[in-house]
Amino acid sequence: MQLIDWIVLTVTLLFIVIYGVWKTRGSKNVEDYILGNNQTPWHTVGLSVMATQASAITFLSTPGQAYHDGMGFLQFYFGLPIAMVVICVTFIPIYHKYKVFTAYEYLEKRFDLKTRSLAAILFLVQRGLGTGLTIYAPAIILSALLGWNLTIMNSIIGILVIIYTFSGGTKAVNVTQKQQMFVILSGMIITFFLILHYLPNDMTFSSALHIAGANDKMNIVNFSFDPEEKYTIWSGITGGFFLALAYFGTDQSQVGRYLSGKSVRESQKGLIMNGLLKVPMQFFILLTGVLVFVFFQFNPVPLNFNPNNKITVEKSAYKNEYHILEKKLEALSEDKKVINLLYIDQLNQDYDNPILRKELIELSSKEKDLRESAKEIILKADKNSETNDKDYVFFHFILNYLPKGLIGLLLAVIISAAMSSTASGLNALASTTAIDIYKRNLKEEKTEKHYVNATKFFTLFWGIIAILFASIGTLFENLIQLVNIVGSIFYGTVLGIFLVGFYIKYVQAKAIFYSAIISQITIFIIYYFTIYIYESGDEKLGYLWLNFIGALLTISLSVLLQIILFRKELKTE
Repeated sequence: MQLIDWIVLTVTLLFIVIYGVWKTRGSKNVEDYILGNNQTPWHTVGLSVMATQASAITFLSTPGQAYHDGMGFLQFYFGLPIAMVVICVTFIPIYHKYKVFTAYEYLEKRFDLKTRSLAAILFLVQRGLGTGLTIYAPAIILSALLGWNLTIMNSIIGILVIIYTFSGGTKAVNVTQKQQMFVILSGMIITFFLILHYLPNDMTFSSALHIAGANDKMNIVNFSFDPEEKYTIWSGITGGFFLALAYFGTDQSQVGRYLSGKSVRESQKGLIMNGLLKVPMQFFILLTGVLVFVFFQFNPVPLNFNPNNKITVEKSAYKNEYHILEKKLEALSEDKKVINLLYIDQLNQDYDNPILRKELIELSSKEKDLRESAKEIILKADKNSETNDKDYVFFHFILNYLPKGLIGLLLAVIISAAMSSTASGLNALASTTAIDIYKRNLKEEKTEKHYVNATKFFTLFWGIIAILFASIGTLFENLIQLVNIVGSIFYGTVLGIFLVGFYIKYVQAKAIFYSAIISQITIFIIYYFTIYIYESGDEKLGYLWLNFIGALLTISLSVLLQIILFRKELKTE
């Protein structure tokens, strides 16, 4: 990194933090601190919702996901627009009607304190883990870049977020996320067009897509009914729908964003904005990853993108074996470049040469074999090494190929995204702990200032917890999948509780409480025996289905328990 990169990075991050503190200082009551005094316009709601979901993991892992597996991950988001409509029609009007500070406050009004507390605790567990991951993702990059201790990097990023979130609460989160989204989108758009510029001169955008397609990177829709397939149109529309419904409808980190809206209509418009823009944004990020793949068909590429693995092997007795593989990959890369240039020339003459296309596929297969051999050597050098390098692909491209100044901007993009998601997470964790756990179980009435200070204390508390979790976190497959897996384990049960509350009026507190406990335990068991104990790629069930199963199980059990065991408690709402 050059001096200009450090200047861009430092100025961008300091501006966001200082602006957030200055713009939102002096909250006097809980409504102002947690709900932003219900003064947030729809466009800010929409940007805040998008920024909360678009963590650093999105911009770090998604391009790497596309590089290795293509565009199929987009199916994960197919259920999101439908979920936005359902939330706008049902969830938002009910939350505003009851004038709640958190989503879980509604559950006590509908059921009882036990149900409210259970849902709040499930949220605190999964969001506490998820917030730690949003810190951990960019810390990996900067620790590798600067050679700093990972724990130090986690602490620096976490402290930056704590400063303005502690100071201004929801208002600070909302106003800073507008700047963060501007930085994020600007950086990604500039990078996209730079990649196109770096491709060979006679190569059109259409030719780039043909090369990606020849390497099986452009298969957006998979109609397979195989439950072992992670991403299909069916899992996206069902599991993805239930995950989005749970995340945007019951996760306080998102609910808090639109509860601060000026009105029901403003909140609804903000969510619809997210529904319209989210899938195109993810398509664009995945496409950027695919173009990175095309770029590396003409440029040198490492055996493993994780620089730490290269260092590990160089210090071991296996370095000569690794060097032999590197020489083979170097020769293979030259062959790929020649064949790809020939293929482009044929495409420019409107001829998709099947022989060249077949050669490209064979070369890609050989490269994949070399990478697998490299992973085996890395594991022999250190059995604890993380050989999955998806999260380092985009990082490698940024550091080695972007011009001066833009490296700093892209790092600012990644850290800004981390800060936006972490801030929303901390704000939601603090609000839920203060309102649903602390205030609700406090015997004596306290002043507004007391509860504001309590929420600030819990912001600091959860910030420290998130930093600690980030410091002990390890890569699992890749980060964006880990975040979604953590969510999928818990979201189905919580969503089931809310759906019963909204739509099945005769189910009462005991039935939903016990069904939720049984459902959550069942999901843990299903996850362990169908996903966790299998190696990457061998899962017996795509994790997205956990959202659907959890919600369906909670709803079905609550109805059965109400009819069979708790019939005497039926009452008309």
